[in-house]
Amino acid sequence: MNTTFKSIGAILAGLITLVILSIATDVILETTGLMQIDPFDANPWWLIVIVIIYRNVYSTTGCYLAARLAPNKPMRHAMILGFIGFVLTIVGAIVMWDVPPHWYPITLAVLALPGAWLGGKLFS
Repeated sequence: MNTTFKSIGAILAGLITLVILSIATDVILETTGLMQIDPFDANPWWLIVIVIIYRNVYSTTGCYLAARLAPNKPMRHAMILGFIGFVLTIVGAIVMWDVPPHWYPITLAVLALPGAWLGGKLFS
């Protein structure tokens, strides 16, 4: 039973880390005037690519942390977090489909599991 709580804690720690890093970076970019949240498609394509890159780096970092804190089977913990991220990006893409560009959430979804694998691999 204790292992179950440690596993849940490891995955939550990774999730919280990646969410906080993503939101903090978004806020910094928005308050400095470098990025617009509404309308998001008003941003140049290269800035959206940078957003994809840092979100993927943060996701990989969160998955690394989940693997590091896992009581056993670190890659499984990283991949569970990656699957959670994959599902959340798919849901986000569906809910926000009317907000262009459509390639942004699709790219995040495509990169979710490879980033999770990389995070787990960096630990092992």
